[in-house]
Amino acid sequence: MNSKFENFEQYEVYEDLFNPTLVDRQARRKRRVKVNYKPKTTEAEIVSKTADAIGLEAGLNISYRPSKHEAGWLMESLRPFFDQELISDVEALVKGGKEANVYRCAAHPATGEKWLAAKVYRPRMFRNLRNDQMYRQGRTTLTANGVPAKASDTRLMRALGKKTAFGQQVAHTSWLMHEFQALELLHDAGGDVPRAFAASENGILMSYVGDGSGAAPALNEIKLDEDEVYALFRKVLDNIALMLRNGRIHGDLSAYNILYWQGAITLIDFPQIANSRVDTGTHVIGSRVNPDAAFIFERDVGRICEYFVEQGVRCDPQEITAELWQRYVKDDMQQRLADASLWEE
Repeated sequence: MNSKFENFEQYEVYEDLFNPTLVDRQARRKRRVKVNYKPKTTEAEIVSKTADAIGLEAGLNISYRPSKHEAGWLMESLRPFFDQELISDVEALVKGGKEANVYRCAAHPATGEKWLAAKVYRPRMFRNLRNDQMYRQGRTTLTANGVPAKASDTRLMRALGKKTAFGQQVAHTSWLMHEFQALELLHDAGGDVPRAFAASENGILMSYVGDGSGAAPALNEIKLDEDEVYALFRKVLDNIALMLRNGRIHGDLSAYNILYWQGAITLIDFPQIANSRVDTGTHVIGSRVNPDAAFIFERDVGRICEYFVEQGVRCDPQEITAELWQRYVKDDMQQRLADASLWEE
């Protein structure tokens, strides 16, 4: 048997005869497909194009340029507010957090406001809330319409118990709606909280504190003047008492969640609001008292006192906690029991 290499030279002759371009380098170059070179697209250009594409698809065109990770869920979350003619533009990101981002939006003229703040919850994959079970105790599951879910809805209750994708979305919506209802209740009661305008499945639209240059700073970011420290401390305690009168505890109150603007304060961030008593009013937060209510309340008061002590205020957090709890929770509960016994008689 001949070696497979014996006729190699003969094959080369045939190749030269029938494919002369292999020995003609210029001809080979002419046969190559010419590719037009395009410079690499920068990340900024990708983000801009992504935001524009999503915005145009939704019929929106906003000033703010979101990152490529936030563009989709931001526009999806805010579209209901555009549709309801509550906002006309998204101007800037004013606060980014583990749970949510807050954006300054140009308010629609019909609202009577210049700006509104849109708090948009981050997708669950980006969320990092710990020990949320503590705050859910005593709270009913709220639907997107803000009404308690029916215990007879076996599909929903099963999804919540098994923590399916649907169940997690229901829990997420309930978490958001509790914050929205807390803002409504406390603002109507005269509390120093933002006015809630609307809620979507993933966002809350509320009054904005600040100006076009930026949002109001939190108390932890500033040094108060000596002549205003005691008045502001008293104001914070008044708001804590107001919440207790309405059966509510902030749940995460500190100098980080109190805005300061032109001598006034605004309490913010209420998703962890806890129930200090059974509520029978319009704003139903739960059917029973949160068993950790006293601990949560004591912690809130302690954090507030810690900040104001650093500002020069002399106070005893344990004494304040005991006094307020006795007046607005224990005495209130005794009065309710007395009223109930009279009704039974």
